[in-house]
Amino acid sequence: MKTRSYAWLAMPLVFAIACKNKTITDVPVRTVFFDKSGMDTTVKPGDNFFLYASGNWIKKTEIPASERGWGSFYTLYDDNQKNLHTILDNLAAQNNETGSKEQKVADYYTSGMDTVAIDKLGYEPVKPLLDKIAAVKDYKQLIAFSADSFKDGDGFLFGFYVQPDDKISTKNAAQFGQSGITLPNRDYYFKTDTASVKIRAAYVKYIAKLLTLSGTDAATAAKDANDILKLETTIAASHSTPVELRDPVKNYNKFAVTDFQKQMPDVDVKDLLSRLGAKTDTVLVGQPKYYQALDGLLKSQPIDLWKTDLEFTALNGAANSLSKPFRDASFEFWGKTLSGQKADKPRWKKMVTNVDAGLGELLGQVYVEKYFTADAKKRMLDLVNNLQAVYKQRIEQNSWMSPETKKRAVEKLAAFTKKIGYPDKWKKYDDVTISKDAYYQNRQSIAKHDYKEMIDKLSKPVDRTEWGMTPPTVNAYYNPQFNEIVFPAGILQFPFFDKDADDAINYGAIGAVIGHEMTHGFDDEGRQYDKDGNLKDWWTKDDAAKFKARAQVVVDQYSKYTVLNDLHVNGQLTLGENLADIGGVAIAYQAFKNTPQGKGDVKIDGFTPDQRFFLSFGQVWRIKTRDETMRMRISGDPHSPEMYRVNGPLFNTAAFYKAFDIKPGDKLYRPESERVNVW
Repeated sequence: MKTRSYAWLAMPLVFAIACKNKTITDVPVRTVFFDKSGMDTTVKPGDNFFLYASGNWIKKTEIPASERGWGSFYTLYDDNQKNLHTILDNLAAQNNETGSKEQKVADYYTSGMDTVAIDKLGYEPVKPLLDKIAAVKDYKQLIAFSADSFKDGDGFLFGFYVQPDDKISTKNAAQFGQSGITLPNRDYYFKTDTASVKIRAAYVKYIAKLLTLSGTDAATAAKDANDILKLETTIAASHSTPVELRDPVKNYNKFAVTDFQKQMPDVDVKDLLSRLGAKTDTVLVGQPKYYQALDGLLKSQPIDLWKTDLEFTALNGAANSLSKPFRDASFEFWGKTLSGQKADKPRWKKMVTNVDAGLGELLGQVYVEKYFTADAKKRMLDLVNNLQAVYKQRIEQNSWMSPETKKRAVEKLAAFTKKIGYPDKWKKYDDVTISKDAYYQNRQSIAKHDYKEMIDKLSKPVDRTEWGMTPPTVNAYYNPQFNEIVFPAGILQFPFFDKDADDAINYGAIGAVIGHEMTHGFDDEGRQYDKDGNLKDWWTKDDAAKFKARAQVVVDQYSKYTVLNDLHVNGQLTLGENLADIGGVAIAYQAFKNTPQGKGDVKIDGFTPDQRFFLSFGQVWRIKTRDETMRMRISGDPHSPEMYRVNGPLFNTAAFYKAFDIKPGDKLYRPESERVNVW
């Protein structure tokens, strides 16, 4: 599914939920907000501020075996999971009313924790789906089955979804995106470096393992696995790259249904849409090349190969809901090979994640009833308003934009919708059936609900009250189609925010998050949407050219950064997030300077207010990441590695140079003429 919501963080850090038997007042009052012991003062701030702020911590910290990385976000996430574990255990021990939110989240959790029952079933739960695949006789039946299965919560081959029309943001549209591959993106199929070759070899073994576990003999499974890789490689050739997917104009292709039919002459598009439940005369197709290629491959590739490919796809999607051999095989490839984890996560942690992912707004209600106060929402809104006012000043004082474009930028900024904490209107899950002893069926019920909820949007106006993250999520995002900035309740805790912390700490952390999301409205993608959320060019030609020239400086700067010895950051892929990081720090700093502490010079922990602001920002990003996970991130994650999310923005910030007396000769010093000046 396409998404144009820009999250502050790539990792799914969620679950800011505390124990059932605690209250907010039970939480100990924090008195220390900055870890001086984690610093490495043998490193000059101007040589590597990331290491100066956190280098000693990095030297001493080992990544836990079950984790892809470790650091500030991971520890917060881990603590929250432990708290949520207690909540779910307590709910599971209660006699909850049938159909209540407590019953559904508790029984879903309980069903997933019963691995004894799950293991006894083997792959029995997925057999009905495999039987349907086996019954397919030709490519026309393959198309029909692939479309019909969407309503059952499955779906194959067609990357179908419903979202607002990018150019008519008040109208929902039937949309198709590229699909048909399993590895993270097209590059995994074509790179020839040693690591990529090893990943493909492990992928073939994984395919063969799942096929063998479901009854295929080893020799046939090995041959089928190689054939599936070849098929997916052919499909991947039609895919757009991660960088190409960032261009909203190139990925906006509207077709009348009759014209989309011409893209796929061997597919009955009207019948396809009917089976999907999509009543529409037009469709949006993000990547037409995929559908043109799919049309040819449906007939040219043997039907038995397609069926085997779908069988593997079904098994891969279900693996973590099946018996231990399937779960172990999944972890061996996705956990060990791709992410570098040494050990699998405990089952209860996986179920914490699954409950939030599947029943997030039921779980969210339990959370906000206990742990999100009106006072917390007000404090956050005040911060957002403070930064919004600063952003308006910065736009108005911008030296390179014309008055015409400035006026429209200010109008867009003023039109931001601010969502803080949790939705005003909760989603309903009345059609979801959850029982304690049917984990796979519970997941299917949720998947069917999700599809029905999505397809029903086609007949309704866009609901701008919807949220793209659950309330407990430790993250934030900007959605250009809604022109909204969203801060779930989960992020309003240390190290991002603490009511007892000084302003330098809060503005350096949560302030930078707020500024980051605001800047997404004006980054290389977000700037192409107007104040109403429509993909529409509101810039003068000259101003657009100036923006692109300044953005190219960011691309060039970040493209020089390397990880794992010689793997370069993709400056074009990470451009939007880098612009948001740079803008976020600049806006947060200026807002901080409006506070009494920001105007003063009183030291805390031996640091001036300005130094403390930048150190707070630096320590928010103190994270160690496994090499395998970092390699995967460089390939497709639009966020830069944490070291460069610190060093990149700060070495473009004049106040940072003054705060730490950074001068020519320092390794990361950038002459003033080379520093980025966009927002």
